[in-house]
Amino acid sequence: MNQKEIRWRQRFDNFENAYELLKKYIDIADPDELQRAGIIQFFEMAFELAWKVMKDYLEAEGFQIKSPKEAIKQAFQAGLLADGAVWLEALEDRNLTVHTYEETTAIEVAERIKAGYFPAMQQFYESLKEKY
Repeated sequence: MNQKEIRWRQRFDNFENAYELLKKYIDIADPDELQRAGIIQFFEMAFELAWKVMKDYLEAEGFQIKSPKEAIKQAFQAGLLADGAVWLEALEDRNLTVHTYEETTAIEVAERIKAGYFPAMQQFYESLKEKY
């Protein structure tokens, strides 16, 4: 096993931990402000690690990746992601939530996490778990 393969597997372990935290709380029916903030924070952590796993995995496969958007597009082309558009939307929301907090936005983003981003993350997790 070469260094690049070891790196993506180590990063995957960290992603798996963040993903499991998000999974644990994603089904809270009507989250209060603190729970919603937690869901968004777990999403931010899991998303950040997910795109870095994509980057590391793809670099181990011989690709050069310079940005989250590039990682998502290449991961989609490589078949790691079923829906690249959802991941690009998730990237936009991750960038939004990291830099601002506004209650209406938080409610909307939390709903998008539950409805679209978490299922996409789950698919990615299962796809890479098979390769692990």
